[in-house]
Amino acid sequence: MGLSFRGEFNQRVDGKGRMSIPADFRRVLESGDPNCPETPNPRMVVLYGPHLKNCLHAYTIEAMAEIEADIKAMPRGSKQRQMASRMILGKSWETEIDRDGRIVLPKERRAQIDLDGEAVMVAMGDYFEIWNGATYDALETAEIEQFLEEMPDDFDPMSLLDDAGRE
Repeated sequence: MGLSFRGEFNQRVDGKGRMSIPADFRRVLESGDPNCPETPNPRMVVLYGPHLKNCLHAYTIEAMAEIEADIKAMPRGSKQRQMASRMILGKSWETEIDRDGRIVLPKERRAQIDLDGEAVMVAMGDYFEIWNGATYDALETAEIEQFLEEMPDDFDPMSLLDDAGRE
């Protein structure tokens, strides 16, 4: 198992759509790019499908290759394979991190999540999310508050791992 994305980072997005990828995330992207270190600038895949209303997902090259293999393993001609292909492969874009540690998010991708000024990048283990900072703050607070309302007062998030299949 490779490195995982961890943490939450705020990054400025300039008028041309350039934003820095946090150094911790760049290490994960480097470890998940078979061309590194021969090619010094790691690549990543950004998923922007219609099922992603408020954020973009960013994957390592290896993680997206696993997803693609899963899609190819689905029955040819099936509606599920067709939809997975369209919504994942058709709505993803590969980019390279430049020597300054930045990517350029195209105008259409920024518009999709109303990204202007500051982005929040949130680790999700095998990928990370890119959000408009204000949208993320509002939704994350509401989701966590709602979840915690359903939990006992002494809830420990580690208890969520009890059913994770560990021996």
